[in-house]
Parts: sequence; structure tokens; C-alpha cells
Amino acid sequence: VQLQASGGGLVQAGGSLRLSCAASGSIFNINNMAWYRQAPGKGRDLVASITGSGSTYYVDSVKGRFTIFRDSAKNTVYLQMNSLRAEDTALYYCNAEITRTLIPRTTRDYWGQGTMVTVSS
Repeated sequence: VQLQASGGGLVQAGGSLRLSCAASGSIFNINNMAWYRQAPGKGRDLVASITGSGSTYYVDSVKGRFTIFRDSAKNTVYLQMNSLRAEDTALYYCNAEITRTLIPRTTRDYWGQGTMVTVSS
């Protein structure tokens, strides 16, 4: 199983970006999916998450600006980021709780490789 993240880049403050993360491999089921970020010199923090039934969570600092959604048919999670600020600059990682098709089925967290978002002020 692999997670492939994309969509990062350089954007001016107030601009928008959409991140994508596609899961591939021997996947039986994907439960929670999430985006984390790690700013330079800091730890990795949860930004937003979405359950298999579509319930979402956002950290306070991104509420009203970011939207997480998923396409279950494509095993893909997205993060639409609007009104970006300099403090959103970070390496963004996707995370997914995945059950593999192999018997016995096992469930664990998988991580994408990270995609850099840089917001210039």
C-alpha cells in the first residue's frame, strides 16, 4: 500500500491550493483519512481529518478556510486550502487508516511522502 501526495507549491498570501493524496495497492477498506503538517523546526500536527462516513474535523486555525473531502471510489483524499496565510507554510502529509486485502487482514496507518506548501506574505 502506498499514499502519493501532490498539489503543493508556492502561493501568495490570500491564494488557494488543493492537495491530493491517492492510496494504491492491496486495499480492502480505508477508514479515517487525514492531513497533517510540519512547519520548519516544529512537530507534525493534525490539520484536518475525515471518517469513512464523511464526518470531518478541523484544527481551529484552519476552520472556515480549509475543506477536507474524499472520493472513496478513487481512494483519494483532498485538502482545499483557501485564504492561505504565511503561517500555513509547512510540509503537508496525508495519512490513512487502511485495511489490506491480504488474509489475515491487518489495519494500520500509512503516510504519504509529504508535499511542500509555501505561502509568501
